[in-house]
Amino acid sequence: MTISDRNARPRLIIAGTGSGAGKTTVTLGLMRALAQRGLSVQGFKCGPDYIDPTYHTAVTGRPSRNLDAWMTSPEYVRDTFEKASAGHDISIIEGVMGLYDGKDPLSNTGSTAEIALVTQTPVILVVDVRSMARSAAAIVLGFQQLDPELNIAGVIVNRCGSAGHYTIVKKAIEQMCGIPVVGWLKRDEDMSIPERHLGLVPAIERGELKPLFQRAADVLMEGTDLDLLLELATSAPPLNEEEVIPATTAQADSANAESGSNYDPLSNSVIHVNNRHVSYAMQPVIAVARDAAFNFYYPDNLELLEAAGARLHYFSPLAGESIPTDVDGIYLGGGFPEEFAAEIAGNQDFLEGLRRAAQSNMPLFAECGGYMVLGETLTDREGVTFDMAGIIPAQVQMQKKRAALGYREASSVQDSFLLKKGEVLRGHEFHYSTMTYRDEETIPYAYETKGMRGLKQEGYAAGNIVAGYTHVHLGSYPAAAQRWVEHCLAYRQERDMQR
Repeated sequence: MTISDRNARPRLIIAGTGSGAGKTTVTLGLMRALAQRGLSVQGFKCGPDYIDPTYHTAVTGRPSRNLDAWMTSPEYVRDTFEKASAGHDISIIEGVMGLYDGKDPLSNTGSTAEIALVTQTPVILVVDVRSMARSAAAIVLGFQQLDPELNIAGVIVNRCGSAGHYTIVKKAIEQMCGIPVVGWLKRDEDMSIPERHLGLVPAIERGELKPLFQRAADVLMEGTDLDLLLELATSAPPLNEEEVIPATTAQADSANAESGSNYDPLSNSVIHVNNRHVSYAMQPVIAVARDAAFNFYYPDNLELLEAAGARLHYFSPLAGESIPTDVDGIYLGGGFPEEFAAEIAGNQDFLEGLRRAAQSNMPLFAECGGYMVLGETLTDREGVTFDMAGIIPAQVQMQKKRAALGYREASSVQDSFLLKKGEVLRGHEFHYSTMTYRDEETIPYAYETKGMRGLKQEGYAAGNIVAGYTHVHLGSYPAAAQRWVEHCLAYRQERDMQR
C-alpha cells in the first residue's frame, strides 16, 4: 500500500455501540497488525482523553493526536487531522464512548459521530454480540438510521462465543444492513485493559503492556479481513486542502490582532512578540515537567507555545532534576503524581525550585497533577501523607471514588498571564483527588467552570501562578498561549536587567 495522491488520507474510525464494546482492543490490535505489515500508522483519539493516545503512541511509535470539535472547533479538527495524517499510509481514529455519545444528548456535539462527519471518515462499528444473534442486526440498523449522513462502512463483532456464532451474526447483519462484517474477536476474558487511573503510563513506558498489544493484534488477525479494512480505509474521499481552514493560524491571527503580536513561525532569526523583534538569544524558555508522573499534555498546547515564540525545555522531577536554570516559565502538566509521591517529596531541589519560581513571580501554570504538587501535602490511597511544594495553602487527598469528570468551560475569575478576566478556555476535568484549602473564604480562584452540573469556582491564581484541576486546550483560544509567552519574555527581560 503506497500513497499516490498527497490529498488522499486512507482512514478509519473505530467506534463502539457503547463504552466497553471493545473499540480500544480493536484499535490497538489493528494498529499493531498494520504496523507489522510495514505500514506507517498515525493514531488519533476522539475527545479529551490522554490514556488512549498514550497506548497508540506505544503501538505506532509516533505521537497520537486528540480530535475534539467541542474543545476547539470543526475547522481546527480538520486542520489538525490534515497536518498530522500527511505522509502516513493510514490513519486510525479511536472513538469515545458510544458512536453518538458526547456532550449533548440531542445532537452529535462532542461525539465520535461528529468527528466522523467533520473528517469524512468511514466508521467501523464494534458491536458486543454476547448472548445475541439476529438482534445484532437490529442494533447496527438503528445506528445506521439515527444519522444517515454518517458512513458506517463495516462492522467488527466482539466477544463471539464461537465461529458458528460469528457466522450467524454476520449473515443477519449483512442481510439487514447492507454492509460487510469484516471480522470478529472471540470471547477472551484475559484480554482486558487495566484500570485507567492506576499508573498506566509508567507501565506502558516500562513495556509491560507490549504483550497485551500483541495479543490484541493476534486475536484480531485470526478473524478479521485486513485487506477489506484497507479497502474501506482507501474509500474515504480525498481531503480538499482548499476547504481545510488552518484554524490554528486563523484563530491566532484574530487573537494577535487584539494583542498586537505578529509572530512569524517561518522566521529563522527572530521572533515577533507584541510588535517587538526579539532575537533567539532572548527567546523565552518554558520548563516543562515530563516523565511518568507528569505526562498529560495535549501536543497542540506545546506546539502553540512554540508557535507563539517559546522554546520548551523538558525535565524530569522523577530523575532527580530540579527546575532548569535560566528558564522564564514553568508548565506542570497532569499525570500520576500520587503514584510517585515519595519520589517527588524526596526531590527537595525540585520543590524548592518551584517555591523560588513562585517567589520571583515567574509565570507558573499547573493543571491537575501539577496543581496537586503545588499544595502543602499529598495523601495517597494508602493514607500515607507526603510534603509537597507548599505554594498553595491546601491539602490533597486521594480517594477511591471519582471526584470529577466532564467537559469544562473555564472562565477566568481575574486577570492573569494566561487570561484576562472573563476570557474563556475550554477543557476537561478528570481526577480522583480532592483539594482542601485551609481557608475556604479567601481562596483566589483561577476559574469559574461550567459543566453538566452547573457552575463552580475552581483552581488557584495568585501572583504569576495559575493552577487548577481543569486540563485546558489552548486551541480553544490561542491568544492565551501568546499572552503566556509574552509574560515569560517580560519576566526574562526584567530578570536580565536586574543582573
